[in-house]
Amino acid sequence: MLDERKAAVLRAVVQEYIRTAQPVGSGHVAAAPEVNVSSATVRNDMAALENEGYLHQPHTSAGRVPTDKGYRYFVDALVEPPHLQGTHAARVRSFFDTAHGELEAMLGQTSDLLSQLTDCAAVVIGPSDETTTLRSIQLVGLTDRLVLCVVVLSSGAVEKHTLELSSALSEEQLHAATAHLSAHLIGSTRTGPLTVPKSGSRPVDRVVDAAAAALDGPEPAEAEHVFVGGAARMVNAFDAIETVRQVLSILEQQFLVVTLVRDVLDRGLSVAIGTETGLEPLSECSLVVSPYSVDGEPVGTVGVLGPTRMDYPQALAAVAVVGRSLGRRLTEG
Repeated sequence: MLDERKAAVLRAVVQEYIRTAQPVGSGHVAAAPEVNVSSATVRNDMAALENEGYLHQPHTSAGRVPTDKGYRYFVDALVEPPHLQGTHAARVRSFFDTAHGELEAMLGQTSDLLSQLTDCAAVVIGPSDETTTLRSIQLVGLTDRLVLCVVVLSSGAVEKHTLELSSALSEEQLHAATAHLSAHLIGSTRTGPLTVPKSGSRPVDRVVDAAAAALDGPEPAEAEHVFVGGAARMVNAFDAIETVRQVLSILEQQFLVVTLVRDVLDRGLSVAIGTETGLEPLSECSLVVSPYSVDGEPVGTVGVLGPTRMDYPQALAAVAVVGRSLGRRLTEG
């Protein structure tokens, strides 16, 4: 643990480096409102912080920059969860008040919003098959032998399946089939297997069996679970082209992104800094993540990936607010 004065010096260095991306000298730190000591004292404290691994001096006579350990202390020492302020908070409220349409479009737009709020690349992972349940089922007659099966999932996604029947079905039988499917499948997971007992009516059972078979099939091919917004913002975050190339390559690999996010959450972290991400190409990056819930159950994750000098209070606040708002919007349907 650092004493109060050294902690104040470290916070001042981190905040200034986040703002300028330039090594921070003792004069800037001594002028910080929370650091009420002389430049000489600041220089001694900065040297001590460097010896303890919190700061690094890029070259002789230069100021200091935070290390991963320094950023970690800064993040862990935040007194209370940051709040999204002013126009940013209003923008999130406005977005989710008017958000509508297919789930995939909403998640993609959410990733763009989060990227704009943080000036980082944003990741939104949609609900997985394992956590998605059937919320409602409706059969709609298109012709006397053609039926549209419309399913709303707990994630907010809507699936549509066209069923071709071997014989005509009346409206009454169609309503009976809808009721029978709803009674036995609402709350079932999307992954199945889905089993529906016989209703006692052969015409009703034909359409019920056809609907269950369609729902037991693979999820529609166009459904994607990972949405990345603002990846191009990473280009301006690093000087080394090779670093940019490697980071963008990782963001293009959905399985790798999901694995990375789940690993961070499994370790009980909301912020992974530098080498804590576990991926060498991301050693100069930090990842801020937060799960979101639908109907009280965690179903997905939102997060931002940026340089280790990202604005952590802003990123933490944006991820938390967007995650809560997304979960609430999907719960409301």
